Amino acid sequence: MDFRSSEPVVGPSSADLLPASAAMAVKVVIVGGFGVGKTTLVGSVSEIRPLTTEETMTQAGAGVDDLAGVERKTSTTVAMDFGRISISDELVLYVFGTPGQERFWFLWNGLFEGALGAVVLVDTRRLEVSFEVIGRLEDRGVPFVVAANTFPQSPSYPTEELRAALDLPPEVPIVTCDARTRESSRDVLMALMRYLYDLSAQPVP
Repeated sequence: MDFRSSEPVVGPSSADLLPASAAMAVKVVIVGGFGVGKTTLVGSVSEIRPLTTEETMTQAGAGVDDLAGVERKTSTTVAMDFGRISISDELVLYVFGTPGQERFWFLWNGLFEGALGAVVLVDTRRLEVSFEVIGRLEDRGVPFVVAANTFPQSPSYPTEELRAALDLPPEVPIVTCDARTRESSRDVLMALMRYLYDLSAQPVP
């Protein structure tokens, strides 16, 4: 039955379709504390319109979410972010961003299923919000790289100082990035791919 008031169904645009040359798709996850820029990174790097689940923050989160350092934040991810980027004609990355508040961390189990690795996004003004995130990845045995997102007035530290502050082993790569720019965000994902490749090339003990 035809309804005059109904809207036509709009299918995916040609830009959203997976390239015909794609031979391998890899799932990676972007994690980090509350307000470190995960949604921004996924949105800037995705070649398709990203899926976001941002909701306006309300009084329901008062006293639950720690807003120290991000007092101006007005929205938050409540489930996940999703984007896609073609690294080459054959390799495609599916990029999932996790929610930052601890009350939504139960969603991590599903988001990490099938993921090859992760990016831990950190804010050098609030390194403490990343400690438990990194601990959870280490407990899961998920390989990861650390990306220090550059915010205005963010202090800049030498790599080895960051490594010591985050208690990271020497083999874990640390890079800096501007999550607002596609090139910088893509470089972070490439650093993860190189790290995963190096790990796969190591002999099995």
